[in-house]
Amino acid sequence: MALLEIRDLQTHYGAIEALHGISLTVERGQIVTLIGCNGAGKSTTLRAISGLIPVTSGSILFDGKPLVGVAPHEIVKLGVAHAPEGRGIFANLTVDENLDLGSYLRRDRDGIARDRERVFELFPRIRERLRQNAGTLSGGEQQMLAIGRALMARPRLLLLDEPSLGLAPQVVQTIFRIIREINAAGTTILLVEQNAHMALQTAHFAYVLEVGEIVMQDEAKKLAESDEVRKAYLGVA
Repeated sequence: MALLEIRDLQTHYGAIEALHGISLTVERGQIVTLIGCNGAGKSTTLRAISGLIPVTSGSILFDGKPLVGVAPHEIVKLGVAHAPEGRGIFANLTVDENLDLGSYLRRDRDGIARDRERVFELFPRIRERLRQNAGTLSGGEQQMLAIGRALMARPRLLLLDEPSLGLAPQVVQTIFRIIREINAAGTTILLVEQNAHMALQTAHFAYVLEVGEIVMQDEAKKLAESDEVRKAYLGVA
């Protein structure tokens, strides 16, 4: 059984249909990426999985359990954590307090302490800035905090929405290296990313969304070699 299975998913924003019956699968242990232009429905897909927007029809199964209609905090309890587009950190709280919020549903103090250390190993800068207000961090540091906070929920599935957005190229390389490390340690990842080149280099499998529909899907390395994908998303003529 796949860890995540979406079938015929439809969502609306008011009268506008955002997803037109998409289906996708995320196998355990994989990094799966959704690529596509702005407005394709990538972030909407993640928000539907997290329970942040209503689903019109279709199903979302996580480890065989239906997620449609389940409250967002219950979805986190099941093992799904979301690092949203724009990072969503609490700017007026310290880095330390932001990390605490990531583990607010947990009661295993020893496990929480171990996971904090793991976050500090992945993101040494976060340890150095624990007492700072999160709003004073650089863009790259805020992204590290957003991912670290999501990891504090100890997810089995990590949803990452545009982790490279607005970051310098060197920082992007660091973020994607850490994404691979998180995956290698056993966390399955569903990645939404406009930097299609980095996404396809990093992921095992990929889906291409256009205006709420999946138009292509294949192993990431095969899609990276597709003339259509290279022209549309990789800037190769």
